[in-house]
Amino acid sequence: MPQGDKSSYTDQQKLQAAHIEAGYEKKGLSTKTAEARAWATVNKLDGGGKKSGLGERKTDRFTPKLRP
Repeated sequence: MPQGDKSSYTDQQKLQAAHIEAGYEKKGLSTKTAEARAWATVNKLDGGGKKSGLGERKTDRFTPKLRP
């Protein structure tokens, strides 16, 4: 995947970035800077791009095992 490729982001993340970008542009930042900050914010909140449908699976890996 080339740098800057947004294909691994969900539609929700793309929409969120667009709203954040609009807010930064409203504050007077340039379009390029607003876009960079918006995607940085999305990455900070969600930990990067995620394909939809890959829900996080809960495991009992860290629950203590009680001996009978």
